[in-house]
Amino acid sequence: MNDHWNHRTDVVVIGAGLAGLSAARDLVAAGKSVAVLEARDRVGGRLLNHHLGDGQITEIGGQFVGPTQDRILALAKDVGVDTYQAEVPGENVYVHDGRAKRFSGHTPPDLLALPDMGLALARIGKEAARIDPAAPWKAPKALELDGMTYETWLRKAEITGGAVDLVNIFLNSAYGGEARDASALFSLWYVATFGDETHPGTMERGTGTAGGAQDSRFVGGSQLVAQRLAVELDGRVHLSAPVRRVTQDSTGVTVISDAGVWHAEQVIVAIPPLLASRIVWDPLLPPQQDQLFQRLPFGTLMKCVAVYDRPFWREEGLSGMGLLRGGSPLREMFDNTPPDGGPGVLMGFLGGKEWRKWAHRPAGERRGAVLRSFAQVVGERAFETVDYVEQDWTAEQWTQGGPTSVAAPGVLTSYGEWMGRAFGRVHWAGAEFSPYWNGFMDGAVRSGQDAAAELLGQN
Repeated sequence: MNDHWNHRTDVVVIGAGLAGLSAARDLVAAGKSVAVLEARDRVGGRLLNHHLGDGQITEIGGQFVGPTQDRILALAKDVGVDTYQAEVPGENVYVHDGRAKRFSGHTPPDLLALPDMGLALARIGKEAARIDPAAPWKAPKALELDGMTYETWLRKAEITGGAVDLVNIFLNSAYGGEARDASALFSLWYVATFGDETHPGTMERGTGTAGGAQDSRFVGGSQLVAQRLAVELDGRVHLSAPVRRVTQDSTGVTVISDAGVWHAEQVIVAIPPLLASRIVWDPLLPPQQDQLFQRLPFGTLMKCVAVYDRPFWREEGLSGMGLLRGGSPLREMFDNTPPDGGPGVLMGFLGGKEWRKWAHRPAGERRGAVLRSFAQVVGERAFETVDYVEQDWTAEQWTQGGPTSVAAPGVLTSYGEWMGRAFGRVHWAGAEFSPYWNGFMDGAVRSGQDAAAELLGQN
């Protein structure tokens, strides 16, 4: 093999999402030579800006940040990307079986479901507080909680279908799934991660807009943070370089990609667990770790975006935020207009069982169904689009789902302790490996920084 294809470096980082780029940045700062190998022809992983023209963008991947997500906020500040408040003034709309009601604040006007929802939130909060974000499998009732789905756990407390539906509205976009898709232990641990070392995770912080996980957005779009990091890494990021094979022995690691072969001292793998399990490993991954990675598939999620000449709903006193329950393909929608107010953008999540119902349908039929959902919230002018865009993350070869990995019953207690365990010279990073804001941008940055620190600590 010619030298052009043979490279030497201290560390190879696989994946140029926020986790991989954060790890590479810290390693370079520590004086290491680094190569970042990215399968896609772009950086950012699950962050993706969509250009609206005239320099305006909206996001069709991850986009929101909020309090206690200090790692991503500090990193964005370092690379010169500002934030702005995501919440739009005006009333929200709750749609139940086709009937729309305006409301203010965070509580949907559903008198039948609300008492049970209050009870559910109290129980979720109490149980999540008992779970260590770094080791959920050690929780007091770990085996019992991991032996049932989240829906079973909710219904065992005589929580009605209405309250389960409201929980599922959140999970639709958070998991790309439903309460029945995940174990109770995983779901309660997920809530426990909505914080940091000094702020215990709460459901309210995870689901909230102002003051919660949907508090702010990035000026110029979230992908800009990754793009700025890549520029800072100055030629160390190699695109269109999917890694096919990783071989390690006592002398080092050989990483074979479509863009060449790299020989390194150590490797950080910063791609989704399921994709990591598909690399050819020599020697093989520990079977427990491989089994874990295969049991952490992503949910199913599509972001649907409609663009208008202006955000007309604001003139009607509407925020553009809607919660839809019963019969709608979308469960949650937001005003995704750029910060200076134009053009108008509405974004909705098509996830979980609704994705399964709609993803394979003709594009025009699906577009009509999505716009009808928007119209239930903002009126008939929702059909007057100037552009319509869909991003189906399940159809992305190097993601295959979204927005995060979901563990079914039995996975965490059987295999969870293998999650971030180093494998020889191989270290793991990614939003799914973080004890805080698991599956979020902050979790990605945190896990990348932690993997770099672990690697440097071994030298």
